[in-house]
Amino acid sequence: MKCKICKNKIHETFLNKILGTYVKDAKGKKHAVCFECQKKFKDKVELIEAL
Repeated sequence: MKCKICKNKIHETFLNKILGTYVKDAKGKKHAVCFECQKKFKDKVELIEAL
């Protein structure tokens, strides 16, 4: 799985859970975001604007 912001691969645990998060946009679509982009964009609004 790739991050929607930086396009880098998101690492997964052995149970196939991502080391990051999912962010829903205004339409309700979920986007995967990596841990590094979470640190860079602190607020959910900033994350959605970066998409």
